[in-house]
Amino acid sequence: MMKSGIIKLVLPAFLLLAQIGHAQTPAPEKSDSNWFVYGLAAISLLIVIYIIVQVSENLMAIEAKRLGADKSGANFSLFPQMRELFDTKRPAYLSGQPLFSLRRGFDIKLEGEAPSQINAKVKSATYALMPANFRGIFPIPKMEVEVGSIVKAGDPLFHDKSQPEIKYAAPVSGEIVAINRGEKRAIKEVVILADMDMKYREFKAPDPGKCTREELVAFLLDSGVWPMIRQRPFDVTPAPEDVPRDIFISTFDTAPLAPDLNFVVEGRGEAFQKGLDVLGKLTVGKVYLGLDARGDNPPSAVFTQAAGVEKYWFRGKHPAGNVGIQIHHIKPINTGDKVWVMGVQEVITLGTLFTEGRFDTTRVVAVTGAELETPQYVKTHLGANLSDLLKGNLKGKHVRIISGDVLTGEHKAESAFLNYWDDQVTVIEEGDYFELFGWLIPGSLRPTLSRTYPNFLVPGAKFRADSNTHGEKRAFVVTGQYEQVLPMDLYPQHLMKAILAGNFEKMEGLGILELSEEDIALCEFACTSKQPLQHILRQGLDMMSEQS
Repeated sequence: MMKSGIIKLVLPAFLLLAQIGHAQTPAPEKSDSNWFVYGLAAISLLIVIYIIVQVSENLMAIEAKRLGADKSGANFSLFPQMRELFDTKRPAYLSGQPLFSLRRGFDIKLEGEAPSQINAKVKSATYALMPANFRGIFPIPKMEVEVGSIVKAGDPLFHDKSQPEIKYAAPVSGEIVAINRGEKRAIKEVVILADMDMKYREFKAPDPGKCTREELVAFLLDSGVWPMIRQRPFDVTPAPEDVPRDIFISTFDTAPLAPDLNFVVEGRGEAFQKGLDVLGKLTVGKVYLGLDARGDNPPSAVFTQAAGVEKYWFRGKHPAGNVGIQIHHIKPINTGDKVWVMGVQEVITLGTLFTEGRFDTTRVVAVTGAELETPQYVKTHLGANLSDLLKGNLKGKHVRIISGDVLTGEHKAESAFLNYWDDQVTVIEEGDYFELFGWLIPGSLRPTLSRTYPNFLVPGAKFRADSNTHGEKRAFVVTGQYEQVLPMDLYPQHLMKAILAGNFEKMEGLGILELSEEDIALCEFACTSKQPLQHILRQGLDMMSEQS
């Protein structure tokens, strides 16, 4: 019907042009007139074919989206895409599984990567739980302990006054030695001096296959595992009554010097699978695993052989390992949707709660950076003291210690503690120096997307980074840099300007609900204007959250 309509529109135009051309051509030049008519016919035919193809392509895309088949990564087109013609060979271990090859992004290759070996000698004496790590919690939560209290791992330390059923539990057993306060007397840290022999609060976990969802949620709330779940949009702790559309887990991290999760999960496969089984009972949708297809060898069998989940493979540069990027390509967040995300080690903690009946916050942490004598992995617990993890391993004192990676981590004092979800510590040189005309004067290579420096000539080179921004905050102009490194169908720079203008409709229309700070961090690194994009995004998310 649509095709006949197009032909009815194009044929009269063609006949009219042909008639005009024939009428205006002198009789002796009939051969030229014929060529003119044939040319018009050919052009009209090409136009008709082009319109039919475009309409068919759009209809096929709409139908694939309606059926959900577009999430398989297949090409629903009459013609092969450019990426299919020039794509590198798919790894053999994929065997026809859905693969997303992300073209945009950038890998920041730094010195100081930790070898895959745990230094068992490194121990932490103190640990802390920090209310500020949890967005949306009241500044002064209700304390359930005081200085001098003795706790076991899993005992509640505090709860949110607005949601008292959500318990925030002790990561280790020991004595409460400090409750440190910050501005306006907000509780900053609850510090525990850990026991030499860990003691655990005993739990009798329900059978996920037999209990109701309400019983399962009540158990997770009481055990202290619930705050390990993060809800998007807004990246907050979910309310107990919330039911997620789907749950997403990324099994690899592409951030600079990030820990190798294939190494981290070794020997912990049973707990990881049990955690997946429990998560499957908490959602009305599915549990999705994002798997790493960047290497010639497959990831850990713990990930590839996981049961009860849907697996999607990703390859590309950072931020391909971000769970937000994977959600965008698998099943984007729409208005009204709520999805949950968890990290691999949090899933293991959840699984251990059901396999062993204890709240075990054991963490394998990558201690990385060029300013360390020996980058290494250490086995510790959630909220470990940074000075204990770095003791005797710093090359100097003029360094910046970061809980997390260099793009999204938090600058910490040496006496501070590892943030709740961080499984990485990065130490780089402090960049508190002034550089006059630095981009004009030849110097050593540095991490950058700009071709002012010939980094592109040495793609495998690793760099010794510092914290200097190499420039001051400038006019916020449209450069197109963000779109080059963000593998999402969004316009991040327009979104940032909409946030600054407080335009709620544009913020939502431009996709703010799909983003978290880690997704926009690489844009901030690439930004010529030196804008604090992560801070701007959080302002926008908080504004949207208040209106929801």
